[in-house]
Amino acid sequence: MRRHSLALLGFAIAAGWAPAASAAGRCPLATAGAQRVTIGDTGRTMLVHAPTGFTGRAPLVFLLHGSGGTGAAMLDESKLAEAADRHGFLVAAPDGGIAVDKGFVWNIPGVPTVTGKVPGPGDADDVAYLGAAIDQLVGQGCADRRRVYVTGLSGGGRMASWLGCVAADRFAAIAPVVGLRAGNPSAADPQRPDPASCTPTRPVSVIAFAGGKDTTNPVEGGGAGYWQYPMRTAEARWAALDGCRRTPVERALYSGVFERRYAPCRGGAEVVARITPGAGHEWVADNDLMWGFFARHRR
Repeated sequence: MRRHSLALLGFAIAAGWAPAASAAGRCPLATAGAQRVTIGDTGRTMLVHAPTGFTGRAPLVFLLHGSGGTGAAMLDESKLAEAADRHGFLVAAPDGGIAVDKGFVWNIPGVPTVTGKVPGPGDADDVAYLGAAIDQLVGQGCADRRRVYVTGLSGGGRMASWLGCVAADRFAAIAPVVGLRAGNPSAADPQRPDPASCTPTRPVSVIAFAGGKDTTNPVEGGGAGYWQYPMRTAEARWAALDGCRRTPVERALYSGVFERRYAPCRGGAEVVARITPGAGHEWVADNDLMWGFFARHRR
């Protein structure tokens, strides 16, 4: 899945980060590599990977772990830090706000976690926590406010989708991996998203990755209570939210990867779905291609 096209690499580097000399002295991420950062007065930290040659004001990609996981494990599993070093972007790998066994889950209001429990008012507000991290890293001269993105695996992909729904003013694009949603399953018809639960304030560019043999979050829908409606229904809902004006263009790509692309959309947005037929519930994203998609979009 990690094929590196020279054309893509050249484009991504050209569209990547541009150091800001005035901010370089203030950003506390003084060296390349992963560092643990305390986020304001939230009482929480997150792991932040600074790319090789980092001097400040780079694009920022949030990487959200799956249910029961941790940011550190997700950073290792995804290999996104290696892509960050190639293209010059920051990777923030936080832990979810609700502890479960040895890991964490994300607080998506109204939707049960993998434990079956719906988060309550006493659970940590993950949207506020991630927003505080953006403000801090931008304010310190580390990150570019117009180039903030989010990806995530499984439960982290659902959380990335939720951020597109409720924090479109903070993220230029989202890239859920085996976790694309477009709002909570409707109580009246779980095979459709509840439109009231996803009302982005602006068009959101979306690239979603999935495995055709995923039995945890099946592309055809079903599964646990937090899933239910098919991935294609989620894509179509995002296309409607983004004002995409044509039916999707479908094509088979390398190694059998299947793509649906919805465009043109309002504000230059894109909605793209990529399904790897033989893959399961795993990190199926092409990291260089994901970055190329992110690099085309700014808020």
